[in-house]
Amino acid sequence: MKKIHLVIIVALVIIADQALKIYVKTSFPLNTSRAIAGNWFNLYFVENPGMAYGMKFGGNWGKMALTIFRMGAVVFGTWYLGSIIKKGYSKGFIICASLIYAGALGNLIDSCLYGMIFDKGMLYDASSGDYTNYSGLAVFGKVGYASFLHGNVVDMLYFPVIHGTFPKWLPIWGEQDFEFFRPIFNIADMAISTGVISILVFQKIIFKKQNSDNDFNTIETKTLTDDASQMS
Repeated sequence: MKKIHLVIIVALVIIADQALKIYVKTSFPLNTSRAIAGNWFNLYFVENPGMAYGMKFGGNWGKMALTIFRMGAVVFGTWYLGSIIKKGYSKGFIICASLIYAGALGNLIDSCLYGMIFDKGMLYDASSGDYTNYSGLAVFGKVGYASFLHGNVVDMLYFPVIHGTFPKWLPIWGEQDFEFFRPIFNIADMAISTGVISILVFQKIIFKKQNSDNDFNTIETKTLTDDASQMS
């Protein structure tokens, strides 16, 4: 697989991810939704100041540490993708790795830059130990809502496919409402999940070519093939 193919995959994910994020960020008030396909698919705008599924830790310092970690992962990913192409890994594995890389880069862009280019965003309140919401639509501005490394990731894909109530006999969650699928995510998250799940589910197929190539490697020797050696 050529590097240009990898670049195209990453670019397509980044463009789609950022285009949808910017559209939602500038068109939706925070925590509002719009139905796209009945009741099972909505665009629901939320901001995620932390990790996947809204997990967060350590306030602003924790957020900055997480962003720096993402930067390190992207730098390592850049080197790793080049390495697996040179080593001739299977096309399937390279595609999965490029999806994971593109997703990490997409969310890193939010964390690094969104606080600087948008005038509104969720801010950490030390007195309450949590992030505060904002009102109105965000717009591009010369003065951002946060500094470098302190932007929030924009999430919007929401699939509440099933609604119901847990049975009374179920421990802990009995008679509580449940919803599937509850997490709200973005295209970058989807790319990461697709890459990871594909590697886990199709690992025998993905790594089959690489293993087969190794099985047929031969060792070259400098043995003379003259008549005397053939007779012995």
